[in-house]
Amino acid sequence: MTTITLVQGDITRQSVDAIVNAANSSLLGGGGVDGAIHRRGGPAILAECRKLRASQYGKGLRTGQAVATTAGELDARWVIHTVGPRYSHEEDRSELLASCYRESLRIADELGARTVAFPAVSAGIYGWPMEDAARIAVETVRATETSVEEARFVLFDERAYEAFAARVG
Repeated sequence: MTTITLVQGDITRQSVDAIVNAANSSLLGGGGVDGAIHRRGGPAILAECRKLRASQYGKGLRTGQAVATTAGELDARWVIHTVGPRYSHEEDRSELLASCYRESLRIADELGARTVAFPAVSAGIYGWPMEDAARIAVETVRATETSVEEARFVLFDERAYEAFAARVG
């Protein structure tokens, strides 16, 4: 059974097997968590992302999917990039958000990762309400069969931490 832990802080400072990146579909870096991971991880991450774009992900990574690269200079072996959905008032995209967590755990299992650090996918610039993002994240990780021993949610601020803590119990 996977242990869920919560940390308030900087995901790029975590010492884990894999860090999940809330990436954009281009895989070429961006703002928020994505930009921070690329900056701290150094050029090796971007180089592998460019190779992925030049091969099987020519049109980018689809929402809800995940793919791994090196972690570069981060204190991890891999970065698992996943593309979260933008929040919509008109369309329920909850399944796409849940898929980000399931696919990230599937990739972690393929890699042999036992500890994985997750951000609150889609809860930043993609506008997903934090409480609902926490519900989907925690429920999905709990329901997904995986060999990952620790799923660590690394929350940037106190509000996010409290939303996840209310779900973890």
